[in-house]
Amino acid sequence: MVAGPDVYICDQCIDDASGIVDLDDRQPAAMPVETPASRGWQQRMSPVDIKAALDEYVIGQDQAKKALSVAVYNHYKRINAIDDTSEFRDVELEKSNILLIGPTGTGKTLLARTLARILDVPFSISDATALTEAGYVGEDVESILAHLLHAADFDVERAQRGIIYIDEVDKVARKAENASITRDVSGEGVQQALLKILEGTVASVPPKGGRKHPEQSLINIDTSNILFICGGAFDGLNEVIARRVSQNAIGFTAGSSQKMDKFDPSIFQHVEPDDLLRFGLIPELVGRLPVVSALDHLSEDAMRGILREPKNALLKQYQKLFAMDGMELHFNEGAIEAIVEKAKALNTGARGLRAVLEDTMLDIMFDIHSKSNIARCIITRETVLSKAEPTFEPQRATA
Repeated sequence: MVAGPDVYICDQCIDDASGIVDLDDRQPAAMPVETPASRGWQQRMSPVDIKAALDEYVIGQDQAKKALSVAVYNHYKRINAIDDTSEFRDVELEKSNILLIGPTGTGKTLLARTLARILDVPFSISDATALTEAGYVGEDVESILAHLLHAADFDVERAQRGIIYIDEVDKVARKAENASITRDVSGEGVQQALLKILEGTVASVPPKGGRKHPEQSLINIDTSNILFICGGAFDGLNEVIARRVSQNAIGFTAGSSQKMDKFDPSIFQHVEPDDLLRFGLIPELVGRLPVVSALDHLSEDAMRGILREPKNALLKQYQKLFAMDGMELHFNEGAIEAIVEKAKALNTGARGLRAVLEDTMLDIMFDIHSKSNIARCIITRETVLSKAEPTFEPQRATA
């Protein structure tokens, strides 16, 4: 036996351990795993490539997709600028966080989620309405970093290159243009609390989420390279924009006055930082969201495209469900037009399409298994509008 500090080992165990070490030395070294970050992001996809990938999942909103593609490309190029040896190596690139403005159901969350899928980076969605200023009942702003850490499987290095989408950011706007004397813990207070993590800071995050406690070990996350995408419907901002653009001239210049309808589908394309300030965002937050992109109301053509064209199109999802039961599902043109008409009346964008389809298909999917010998189910306009029974085609008899 060979004696050591508080331990004894026999000569046979020493020989076995020595053999294992020699065997490991003769094994070839494992190749490092190549990640998007190690490849150099700017060498992977150009803005054109990113937009083309977004086009596979999101219909329309070309201007928003262009803005996102350029901002994301520049963001990850900024991260990989560590090895820059050009004459501009001493120039520091600032982070370009993104603000998406558009009515509900126009694809804000889908754009952010699709971006994260394309880039293969950790992604989390947080709701700004659940946040309160530190010290009050509710979630601290650091909780949104805890969500990202969970999405990265607690890999801090990966989390620090991820994307966070903060939804409903318009709901934390000030209730009035003038700063309040009292504390606005769920409005302006949250905006102020978001400033540091948007700009870039080392935040202490409770690994299990929730509130911080002295006995809880915290994880430090540097937010300098995390891309923040904020989104909101900004209901009422259209009136602010229309009021600014509509220059009410008087006297001899009255004929040259410019009017804008607040219900113009493309009104958010005219948004300016001053409009956001009047809406209730504080100047510091607007300054930390330099890329502002507006999404338009969905046209009927866009709705038809959403039903049929994306990889995960709504009609394809229902067709897959039927195919798994050995049946074919078909929507004729009249049915598609009826779905769009009913969804348009709901005024909830793409969400309305899903609601109409669920309502139309509920009874059909419930009853179809009680029918035998069905090969094909055809949804007609009458099926959508008045719940008429669809057309069923039986299976052909085999010889």
